[in-house]
Amino acid sequence: MERDTATSIFECLSSSVRLEGYRLLVKKGAEGMAAGEIAQALDVPPTNLSFHLKTLTHAGLLTVEQEGRYLRYRANIPLMLELIAYLTEECCSGRPEQHSSVR
Repeated sequence: MERDTATSIFECLSSSVRLEGYRLLVKKGAEGMAAGEIAQALDVPPTNLSFHLKTLTHAGLLTVEQEGRYLRYRANIPLMLELIAYLTEECCSGRPEQHSSVR
């Protein structure tokens, strides 16, 4: 992953609405949710949520699929796993087995 991509993802998730929306969709897994369901679950007006969903989609954190009159959103889990790998790839100078979470 490129540094600019990682930075863009973190900037996108710096909004509490977007962070909670992404976490909600992670919980739903492959099922995803329609935009209206997300708005209701987050208690966010649909017009406001639309902006946030567009931002998450543009950053690559969500995929969107047209289902009749509705848009179904799903979390892009592979991208998040790639981000986590990017963050931890040099853990402990490349020797993660030396890391101790107990200090």
